[in-house]
Amino acid sequence: MAAPDPTDHKSRTLLGRLSLPESRYIADALRAETVGGVLLLVAAIAALLWANIPAVSDSYAAVRSFHIGPASLGLDLSLQHWAADGLLAVFFFVAGIELKRELVAGDLRDPKAAALPVIAALCGMAAPALVYALVNLTGNGSMDGWAVPTATDIAFALAVLAVIGTSLPSALRAFLLTLAVVDDLFAILIIAVFFTGDIDFLALGGALVGLALFWFLLHRGVRGWYVYVPLALVVWGLMYNSGVHATIAGVAMGLMLRCTRAEGEQTSPGEHIEHLVRPLSAGLAVPLFALLSAGVSLSDEAIAQVFTRPETLGVVLGLVVGKAVGIFGGTWLAARFTRAELNEDLAWPDVFAVATLAGIGFTVSLLIGELAFEGDDTLTSEVKAAVLIGSLIAAMLACVLLKLRNRRYRELTEAEERDEDHDGIPDIYEEDRPEYHLRMARIYEERAAEHRRKAEKAAAAAQGTASGSTTEADRPA
Repeated sequence: MAAPDPTDHKSRTLLGRLSLPESRYIADALRAETVGGVLLLVAAIAALLWANIPAVSDSYAAVRSFHIGPASLGLDLSLQHWAADGLLAVFFFVAGIELKRELVAGDLRDPKAAALPVIAALCGMAAPALVYALVNLTGNGSMDGWAVPTATDIAFALAVLAVIGTSLPSALRAFLLTLAVVDDLFAILIIAVFFTGDIDFLALGGALVGLALFWFLLHRGVRGWYVYVPLALVVWGLMYNSGVHATIAGVAMGLMLRCTRAEGEQTSPGEHIEHLVRPLSAGLAVPLFALLSAGVSLSDEAIAQVFTRPETLGVVLGLVVGKAVGIFGGTWLAARFTRAELNEDLAWPDVFAVATLAGIGFTVSLLIGELAFEGDDTLTSEVKAAVLIGSLIAAMLACVLLKLRNRRYRELTEAEERDEDHDGIPDIYEEDRPEYHLRMARIYEERAAEHRRKAEKAAAAAQGTASGSTTEADRPA
């Protein structure tokens, strides 16, 4: 597909350079996500080994189905259930903070700038759902799993980048992160709308009252974890018993935090709490969920079933084909109709590579798979295997595409990070400042003077050596 035609002076740059504060925020967020992604990868591998080694596979099933919790409060749940509804509430709490920050201080605060990631994310969710629907309509499969391939797992995607040693330029990293944030928003809406059972309005009313109290305390500036953590647990418990998926409580509380900085603040309350909670989410909650959810049978028969059953084949093709085509197509259309020109440092194959990488749908896809086929353990396990296989295929394709451009990415990354005047600000952000060029002139003058001194010293040493050689030659035998 050809790039959009050049436009007039009113055209905007697609995937252009980030501002310095935004670039630093993105770098910090992705660094934390990368560490969490590696732990997630390790947990997934451990779960697969635990579930597929005959000597210990029975213990995996026993641990996952072990029940714990107060039955009188309706919370006598299996460990797998606690992971899906409890631990992932922490994950979605962080996602809610990320979304709030993007809406008030990040790329999504500007409607024109937000158009690209929103359109790309929507197309990147609609296309996999459409692929799943087509496969299951032609194969007489169940349509219940249409939402499974719609999610992107940013942590797993970054873990893949870390493993293959590829460093994306900041514009592509920001695009991937913003895509994931918008993707999480729509995944939350899908869970809330399509996977809510019979509603207990009394419990739901109690949860809403708790959320209102949470907001009131934040608005009044009340501080102290000992106030908010117990309140959050009560809200979560009421939300769970209401029939609405309990992770929605986490998102709601994350969205309530203030993510704009008041005068004199170095970080906003939302950013501060995200900094504290993200390690818990990425380092504990999500890996434990993966450990208790990703353990599915990968026998030859099970793998063959993935590619022959319409529900599972739809998931695989949705992740591998639907995500790549949807995100790339949505990005191209957004550029075409908003008169945006692609950043001259990048090419459209770079966008396609990132779109392919977004086909790694792990955490939320596994969660939706459990919700979509609840009560059918066999199909749930097969859909989970399809998520793993589809994510693996997408990761392998993305690795190939990204490696082809790795040298170019390294050059761009080094240029973005170069700081020759050692003032803590990358040079690329100071090229329009006269004082930067004056500092660089002084640096080069000092270097030139040093090299002249070294040249004079080397010349003197060479002359002395030559004189000594002449004296030795003139001396009588």
